[in-house]
Amino acid sequence: MESRRGPLKSAVPSNVVSPVRRCSRTACGRPAVATLTYVYADSTAVLGPLATYAEPHCYDLCAEHSERLTAPRGWEVVRLLDGSAPAQPSGDDLEALANAVREAARPQERAAGAGGGSRAADPMEVARRGHLRVLRSPDN
Repeated sequence: MESRRGPLKSAVPSNVVSPVRRCSRTACGRPAVATLTYVYADSTAVLGPLATYAEPHCYDLCAEHSERLTAPRGWEVVRLLDGSAPAQPSGDDLEALANAVREAARPQERAAGAGGGSRAADPMEVARRGHLRVLRSPDN
């Protein structure tokens, strides 16, 4: 038997619930801009950019409360950079990237050199399969 009802239309728009996440501090209605997470094992409070989803163990804070945040005595506050500002790559980052590209461009040279010379250079290496190596026990 076919139902006479159409699709469920019980979703009523509400002016009470705002789609903007608000500051978790009591009596503060400002929009949240940062998320605070406590790492109890390390006695650390981590304050970073607003998380994508609201988590039950995290606290969303407005700009004023995130700037004035202090941690309990003996705790450390770690403030993560805002991801919205593009970070400029440093010289070290660019050099590391260039070295990785150079290394990836010459796998044939490594494979040719690993034919028999690597075992003589490393007496612990018994066999090699791709990037994995079988090592001999140092007792033998």
